[in-house]
Formats: sequence, C-alpha cells, structure tokens
Amino acid sequence: MRAVLGFDTSCYTTSVAAVSWTGEILTSRRRLLRVPLGERGLQQSEGLFQHVTALPELVQEALRDLSGCEVAAICASTRPRPAEASYMPVFKAGESHARAAASLLRVPFFSVSHQEGHIRAARVDSGLDGGEFLALHLSGGTTELLCVRDGALSLLGGSTDLHAGQLVDRVGVRLGLPFPAGPALERLAMQGQSCERLGVSMRGVNCSLSGAETKILRLIDAGAVSPQDAAAEVFSLLARSILRMLAAAAEQTGVRRALLAGGVASSAHLRALLTERVRRRRLNLELYFARPELAGDNAVGVALLGLEMRRETEA
Repeated sequence: MRAVLGFDTSCYTTSVAAVSWTGEILTSRRRLLRVPLGERGLQQSEGLFQHVTALPELVQEALRDLSGCEVAAICASTRPRPAEASYMPVFKAGESHARAAASLLRVPFFSVSHQEGHIRAARVDSGLDGGEFLALHLSGGTTELLCVRDGALSLLGGSTDLHAGQLVDRVGVRLGLPFPAGPALERLAMQGQSCERLGVSMRGVNCSLSGAETKILRLIDAGAVSPQDAAAEVFSLLARSILRMLAAAAEQTGVRRALLAGGVASSAHLRALLTERVRRRRLNLELYFARPELAGDNAVGVALLGLEMRRETEA
C-alpha cells in the first residue's frame, strides 16, 4: 500500500499523519506542547524546541502504524497562511524533518500552509462536497473568514484584534484554568447561562473581540459574574459574532455554505449554539463542521493535500 506522510508543527501541537493512496487516514499522531500553568502561551523559541524534541518519537509511532506501506511522498506545513509574508519559526521544525525524510527516502516533498491543512482536514466526513464555500478558521492564532474556490483561498475578513482562541484562553487563564483553556472553559459554559452581556462588534465582515475581553475580565475581577456564567457569555458572544460574519460574507459573495475549522470550532457547545441559532432565526446559511478530532491542529489535512499533489505528478 502506498501512503503519503504529513507534518504539522503549529504554535501548540506537534502532529504527524499519513493517508493511503485512496485517501484513507492511516495514522494521526499528535502531542500538545507544554505551557506552564498561569501562562497564556509560549515563545516561538520554546515551541520550536519542544517540536524538535517530540518529532522523533512521533515519527517512530507513525511509521509503526505504517508497517508494510510504501511512503510515496511527504508534505509539511511550512507557514501559517498561504500569503507572501506569512512566517513563524515553529513551522521550520516540521519542514526540516519532512525535507530530510523525503531526501532519505528519495520521494517528493511538498509544501502547504497550516491554514490550508486545517481547511482540508475539516472537509473530511463534513458532508461538504465540491464547489465554492466559505471557510471560517477559528483558533488561537487565527480568526479569518475565507472564500474557497477550486481549492484557492481568498481572504474576506476576520477579527481586527483578538482571535477567538485568544479570547477563550485569556478568560480561561483569568479563571485559573490550564492553557489552552478551550475544553475546560466549554465545560464551565455548559453549566452557566448567558444574558448576552457582551455585545457583538462588527464592521462589514470583520469583528472585534478586544472590547468584549476587557468587559468580561472586569466582571470576573469584580466578582460580578460566576465562572460558569462568564464562560457562557464568551461562547454566546462567539456564536453571535460568527453568524454575523457569515451572514455578511454570504450577502457579499452569494455563497451560503460555510465550513468551520480550527481548534475553537471543535467545541460541541459552540456547534450546538450555532446550529440552534441558525434554526431559530431561519438564517439562510448551511453550516458544515469538521470531525472534532480533525478540527484542532493536526497533520491529516497536510497529508491529504500532499496526496493530491503527488497524484497530479502522475496524471
């Protein structure tokens, strides 16, 4: 069996994956980077060090899963976005390992962006077929709204300040939760209730989240809101902001199918809020969601893109 190997070394996750020539996911190995309790992130140098330390073991695990397979190509995410000046040092860890492995195995090496990998992975089992669609990439490092046509991404808008994941993490850390705070904050939110204390701030297809952050942190520090209700307010704000962005983009482009990708989009609670709000308000939007395990950082999408590029070389 022929396989294509993918590498992704993002700001907070080391990932190695492989897919078969028919697109079946053969293995997906991930390891979260370690962030000290109370901290809101890592410096790039520390992230790079942790990736370099973790990759040899992850590659060994992946290769054990691929016993008997022939590696036909290797692909790595080498930058955050498919843009000219997009760069982060952490991606050099995966790129260097992937290039070295491709040279040793004498197979082609392909390069994609982290964002392209996210969107490709999100399409797996999402129900979204071909054609154009909107893609909303929600994570700690990105809140961007894109239009996808024939595989090409065009940026429509996004957050003008904080990213969705940053808001989640900053509120979570203020509440004493470990970083990244998404899963723990989600559990709190499901126990709380939102009164929509945080107003949506929009300009066209762009949103702003910094004002909401200031307000909710002030309420938390003053003891004016319980941790559960504070978490519920954050998720309510995100749901309302997301739908306002998608509605504005649909009006602008005429495209009403939207795929949600990124770590924040893996939240079952957020998905439920979005789905219910679309139904209740009868919004003319079709929402598609990634499999939870493929919404956050992973190398599956990178491997699938590598497979598609490898196939093209043999066409």
